[in-house]
Amino acid sequence: MCVESDGCEIEGCSSSDEVRTLSGSMSPGLKSNPDLHPCKPGQKFRAALLRCRSPAAAAGILSFGNVLNYMDRYTVAGVLLDIQRHYDVSDSGIGLLQTVFICSFMVAAPIFGYLGDRFNRKVILSCGIFFWSIVTLSSSFIGKEYYWLFVLSRGLVGIGESSYSSISPTIIGDLFTNNSRTMMLSVFYLAIPLGSGLGYILGSSAKVAAGDWHWALRVSPLLGITAGTLILLFVPEPKRGSADQMGGRIKTRTSWLCDMKALAKNRSYVFSSLASAAVSFATGAFGMWIPLYLARAQVVQKTVEPCTKEICSSTDSLIFGAITCVTGLLGVVIGAATTRLCRQKTERADPLVCAVSMLGSAIFICLIFVVAKKSIVGAYVCIFIGETLLFLNWAITADILMFVVIPTRRATAVAFQSFTSHLLGDAGSPYLIGLISDALQQSYATSALWRFLSLGYALMLCPFIIVLGGMFFLATALFFLDDRDKAEKQLPSERPPSSQKKVQVS
Repeated sequence: MCVESDGCEIEGCSSSDEVRTLSGSMSPGLKSNPDLHPCKPGQKFRAALLRCRSPAAAAGILSFGNVLNYMDRYTVAGVLLDIQRHYDVSDSGIGLLQTVFICSFMVAAPIFGYLGDRFNRKVILSCGIFFWSIVTLSSSFIGKEYYWLFVLSRGLVGIGESSYSSISPTIIGDLFTNNSRTMMLSVFYLAIPLGSGLGYILGSSAKVAAGDWHWALRVSPLLGITAGTLILLFVPEPKRGSADQMGGRIKTRTSWLCDMKALAKNRSYVFSSLASAAVSFATGAFGMWIPLYLARAQVVQKTVEPCTKEICSSTDSLIFGAITCVTGLLGVVIGAATTRLCRQKTERADPLVCAVSMLGSAIFICLIFVVAKKSIVGAYVCIFIGETLLFLNWAITADILMFVVIPTRRATAVAFQSFTSHLLGDAGSPYLIGLISDALQQSYATSALWRFLSLGYALMLCPFIIVLGGMFFLATALFFLDDRDKAEKQLPSERPPSSQKKVQVS
């Protein structure tokens, strides 16, 4: 017999004479009590939900939601050539889709960071998922004469997705600690490359199956609504700092202005945010333009004909999506394993691993534009190695933030890091690359070769930005230990007096 917290009896949940409360405590068996009454169906359902709210299940659901966030973001990139032909826009015009999305994303992120440090986080997450799901589904019905409305819809989707990216890592940070937190954040951030790759695959496959690219935007919303419902039902709302055993000691919360001043003085946080901006610049530009660049390379090699049909070939998007999924998995796993191994050698392992991976990635990304004109297979090999090294640092960067920022400030820190990385990164990189490509094409007579070369020259900006990001991670390594110690020392002052502490221990 089990007893619910309001005194109702749940029959058949235990064969022993013990009584188990929902908090998990055990007490001696109770005899039948006339004050107890059978549980109503709703109370049984609530009890079953509470038993399913384990930290591992919550991390899995949050990771699933993150996969959908990035899958929806890159579904458009999977059918980019079809959208360009349908709306009849230039390279810079099509690059505007991602720029508008990221601009709205980064503007909304600090707002959701403020709300996430002060209000129920899982409710905000669910509302954000429901919002972008509805907007994405609605955008699939916009006519070809309303391209501006399609661009606007992508901006609204960015607002919905920013709530998720700003808040969900902080819930995982409050459910786990140390190496467990590193592992769970690695799984969570695996969703970035995995979801991005699945976005290409979903967009291309749905387009081919339905014979209409609009259907690429009608699958992820249904999955998004499912994820939002799961978050409401099964994800708990842990106390901020509970995993660090600080939940009971955090009595007051500082103002937003005080939080921002503290973050601005946190050198590890500032430099790692600038490094994240370099990663965002490269991934934003690559995610939007590489499939189209490889398609133009094959036209130059005369292995395919220029697309003149209503539905263009999706081979490059499918291959690039599959490579992104695999490299994302390898990158996150290798990054987590390498960091844990290097922590035995140096306490600065986190930023140093990120720096080395960034510098190595720049070399192979440069090689893409050298070999693509002659060998598509060689270009894919360089993409595979370059992306694997680039994806090593996603989860590690988040873990650096958890180390150097106190729990009550983490949602704000994640949100502002997202804001700066998008502002300086992928908010402008897709449009900037398209703008440079258009400008180069206007300088010479338009041809298939020059369309290919102009886009390649524009994309050559990415490896230089990646090298700059590696330098910022090296700067992070210089200040990491000091900032981590400062974060650890801010909370002990809020502990109970020594006399009170001794009473508690005894």
